[in-house]
Amino acid sequence: MEAEQIRADVVVVGGGNAGLCAALAARDGGAHVVLLERAPRAERGGNSAFTGGVMRFAYDTVDDLLALVPDLSEEERENADFGSYTYDEFFDTVVRVTEHRCDPDLADLLVSRSRETLEWMVDKGVRFIPTYGRQAYQVGTKLRFWGGVPLEVSGGGHGLVDALFAAADKAGVDVRYGARARRLDREGDATVVRGTTSDGPFEVRAGAVVLAAGGFQANVEWRTRYLGPGWDLAKVRGTRFDTGDGIAMAMDAGAMPAGNWSGCHSVGWDLNAPAFGDLSVGDGFNKHNYQFGIMVNAEGRRFVDEGADFRNYTYAKYGRAVLAQPGQFAWQVFDSKVADLLRPEFYRTRRATRVAADTLEGLVAKLDGFDPEQCLRTIREFNDAVQVDVPFDPTVKDGRGAPGLAVPRSHWANRVDEPPFEAFAVTCGVSFTFGGVQVDADGRVCDTEGGVLPGVYACGEMVGGLFYFNYPGGTGLTWGSVLGRISGTGAAAYAR
Repeated sequence: MEAEQIRADVVVVGGGNAGLCAALAARDGGAHVVLLERAPRAERGGNSAFTGGVMRFAYDTVDDLLALVPDLSEEERENADFGSYTYDEFFDTVVRVTEHRCDPDLADLLVSRSRETLEWMVDKGVRFIPTYGRQAYQVGTKLRFWGGVPLEVSGGGHGLVDALFAAADKAGVDVRYGARARRLDREGDATVVRGTTSDGPFEVRAGAVVLAAGGFQANVEWRTRYLGPGWDLAKVRGTRFDTGDGIAMAMDAGAMPAGNWSGCHSVGWDLNAPAFGDLSVGDGFNKHNYQFGIMVNAEGRRFVDEGADFRNYTYAKYGRAVLAQPGQFAWQVFDSKVADLLRPEFYRTRRATRVAADTLEGLVAKLDGFDPEQCLRTIREFNDAVQVDVPFDPTVKDGRGAPGLAVPRSHWANRVDEPPFEAFAVTCGVSFTFGGVQVDADGRVCDTEGGVLPGVYACGEMVGGLFYFNYPGGTGLTWGSVLGRISGTGAAAYAR
């Protein structure tokens, strides 16, 4: 069958947050843009559609938030402590959680361009609101925000994707759904993307391409090859379409691989969640409040410091820890003292794998695949070690620990001793992989010879070099937007 011939100034491969920001930036630059979205319209948006819409950025005072939330009322400002999150704090966070492995130039690009990029997104129709539910607790008379992420997109990931697609439609971006790009060639002055739809093959001939097709977490063979044994047993939090196509296209064209290919963003995810993300649930299978209880494996033993740091800085690596346990699962155990601190969108849904009882003995007897006697010993030892004389405060690292244990506890320790008790079963959910292609500060894809691939840009999860081992919550969407905007701008200029 003869391939459909499509012309464009810039072709964008991938319709998530990063690709949409690239397409909008290229349109700002005057380019005619074709966007290829592998998913059908009903599943559009890549991993971005499955997120909570939280975006991390640098800000000094609450006044810096007003450009992003212009309708923030005086009463809201008075009743909340939004704190600050400076450039230095953001940069230091990225460096610390990646164990000093991140590319400092990419980290600087992320941090220095974060707030201005979000302001640009507001101009495109994205609406931000305070993260009252996820990132604030009542302390005295004020809601105190913690963890450096005071804002989220209204409507979460769905809201973000819908707003950006609406902006793309308004701007005249030509979106092609069900279009899977498979090959990238340079022919004379043109970049040619070849692929298929249900109607047959196509070729897009353009001046430049922006690759924004995500990681390889939905490719079980690649996941096992690069992340290692056992990763075939993990669940995928997001889209089923992120199988590494963009990375493969780029590397076949001579791109330099970069980053932490054996690493990924992985979380505690409901044990009985489906193999891939469910858009009707979004990120609701998360179980992110482990810091207020304890996690025990099939042997009834704790295996991580649940309160090592704020959840934003541990959740993306604790999925790996859960996967390494016998049976690839764990139970999160809580008592009634902390029940109100468990986020309802994660823990109070019908699809949460939950058991409850009025006694600890009754609770552990209900836990499948489990050593109940050892679990009771673990809980007793933990309770005896809790520093009850230290005040509990969920908005700061309060130092209320449980020292002297085989796995000590650093913060937010509470005895598990007030009924009723409940436990939630979790396994590992992979969000996205950390390995990808190397880019420069302009988003140009670097080649294996020390140069760049002419007319080829990349952004989002398929770029390697920023995240290693771990990840600060809310950074992925911001990174996709920042580099997407840069890449789209550069691609439009190159095409001209």
